[in-house]
Amino acid sequence: MSDISEIKANLDASAPAQQASRWSELWLKEDWWAIWLGLGIVLVGLVFYLNGSSIKWIAVTPAKWSTLAQLRAHFANNLLRYITQFVLWVIIFTVALSALGHKAKEFLPAFVFLYVLSIVIFVLGQWDQAYYYNLEPPLVALVLGLFISNTAVLPRWLDAGFRVEFYIKTGIVLLGATLPFTLILWAGPVAILQASIISILTFLVIFWSSRRLGLDNQLAATLGAGGAVCGVSAAIAVAGAVGAKKEYAPIAITSVIIWAILMIFGLPFIARALDLHAGVAGAWIGTSEFADAAGLAAAQAYAGLAGHGSIAGTGDQSVWAFTLMKVVGRDVWIGIWAFVLAIISTTRWERTESGRRPEAGEIWWRFPKFVIGFVVASIVITWVTKDLSIVQFNKIANPALVAPIKDLRTWAFIFCFLSIGLTTRFRELARAGSRPFAAFSIGAIVNVVLGFLLSAVVFASHWQNLTR
Repeated sequence: MSDISEIKANLDASAPAQQASRWSELWLKEDWWAIWLGLGIVLVGLVFYLNGSSIKWIAVTPAKWSTLAQLRAHFANNLLRYITQFVLWVIIFTVALSALGHKAKEFLPAFVFLYVLSIVIFVLGQWDQAYYYNLEPPLVALVLGLFISNTAVLPRWLDAGFRVEFYIKTGIVLLGATLPFTLILWAGPVAILQASIISILTFLVIFWSSRRLGLDNQLAATLGAGGAVCGVSAAIAVAGAVGAKKEYAPIAITSVIIWAILMIFGLPFIARALDLHAGVAGAWIGTSEFADAAGLAAAQAYAGLAGHGSIAGTGDQSVWAFTLMKVVGRDVWIGIWAFVLAIISTTRWERTESGRRPEAGEIWWRFPKFVIGFVVASIVITWVTKDLSIVQFNKIANPALVAPIKDLRTWAFIFCFLSIGLTTRFRELARAGSRPFAAFSIGAIVNVVLGFLLSAVVFASHWQNLTR
């Protein structure tokens, strides 16, 4: 997001120069490159799909395994696919970063390190015992990165490959392709209503708490979005939308990480102690968790308990309810919060702070453009699959079109989460003090309690009878 100020600082006072700079934004800004890369992948996938094929060959991921022999066999049979995928990532990222002014010779060796470590993380997440230990790949990437960065000294040249915002922005565009608007309609009014209540109230609670503790509007908004939507992605998007300081997004992300890890273990434990129905527990987890990877790990952990002892329901109901609440219901709020807060920040907060009249164009400058890619990707997949029922979607469109895009999105998220961990120093974040975490924690507690009431009391019958 810092590219905005850099571009604006270099603008000439003349109108022609301003016009030229705004057009050059299309190839000089990270947000737009994330759109071109993300939509490019979606469109290529669409071309293959419409011709009866798929890009799943290039979207290779480690397979489920239980023995080292199975693992060796998988890589022996798919080595060419991994090499080809690696080359694809290198080409598209190098082209984009070169256009943005970064040196390819510095990025390439760093990305080799990142990709190899990402494969190791993905392999660990595909172990058949992984869900018992909550080893979801993006979460493992984050924790491993944090461990390495805070216990070892990495060479500075590796920083060239840790492009946190670029990876997450590209991943969010791909996320749009996995959330067609028809899926939102299939989720039903109850899921959308519950997700909306949670997103709005959680944001307001965190924002209010932050302001009461003396934090500025921009940090309060970044923290609020991190708790209201999907943690890392929302924090990065909204930090740019409100013109937040560069350290604000990492502060919010750290709070998300801590609470996400706590709830991975805490929510399934409490749900089991209360003998919650699998569908109810899945909805509660989806309503309360801040990170998709962490939430899915918790939902899958509880799914393994369904149907045993006094826990009613099926494992599928736990995962479906979580998906509807978190991945569909809450994640779509990324664009909404980014748009609304960009307007509020430029027309109210900054006008109050500086006393100047805001320019309408400032909202466009500030708005995270990659959110446009998210919406466009969703519209494209919606249009292509508009005539399919949910059964047909899951049988035809999902395996051939959506699933490969989702796998590539997971790679992008692993690159991002690993980069976050590798560039985060707890000693540096400690300078922010305890107030941001306290404000976020107040919202987290309200979120958990409210999520339980909505899932286990108000809409309990809906989640207990959930079917696909």
